[in-house]
Amino acid sequence: MFKKMTEDIICGIDEAGRGPVLGPLILCGVCFTKSDLDYLNEIGAKDSKKLTPKKRKELAKLIKKNCHAYHIIVVSAQEIDQREEKRITLNRLEELKMAEIANKLKPNVLYLDAADVNEERFGESIGKLLDYDIKEIVSKHRADDLFPIVSAASIIAKDKRDAIIKELSQKYGDLGSGYPSDERTTSFLRNWIKKNKKAPPFCRKSWETTKKMLNEEVGNKKITDYFK
Repeated sequence: MFKKMTEDIICGIDEAGRGPVLGPLILCGVCFTKSDLDYLNEIGAKDSKKLTPKKRKELAKLIKKNCHAYHIIVVSAQEIDQREEKRITLNRLEELKMAEIANKLKPNVLYLDAADVNEERFGESIGKLLDYDIKEIVSKHRADDLFPIVSAASIIAKDKRDAIIKELSQKYGDLGSGYPSDERTTSFLRNWIKKNKKAPPFCRKSWETTKKMLNEEVGNKKITDYFK
């Protein structure tokens, strides 16, 4: 099923976990043959943020089972931090990873959720990184809301991140969603730093949230410390 090789292969690429202070960034590419794209509408594939974790899990299984091909890249907190040493932006890191996925899957048409404020520039940057000739690259903001093929990639990426965060919580305690806006996340991070005098290994140390907490809990001596 869904293995027609005589027609265009359409691919969508999206990420999950760009903003969190805890946990990895996940990128996923999903390919369907052009005539099979309607399947995504039939199962109700839409922006992963509009779905419950349970629904994402169900849809991720269906998409992975029935797609032409898919590929997932997990970018660790350490690799995200290392971009500063390499002097590349987070946008550039995403471009490199998305191009890696496209080169692996080699679709004829590629739909991207643009990370750059300039949609066209983002698509052109990835196009220059491809090692094969591609018919078309469509780079749009909110592509996961506009194109079901990108929604499908978004669903798999978010489901993968959900699973990783769940594993980390089971091992280390409730760390919430991993986003700085989540009180459970900031509470977990602050308590970890207080206890261990360093950030956890799955924490993005280049994030301002982490830098601030490390400075407050480790870097600055309290006035009472001088009277011990």
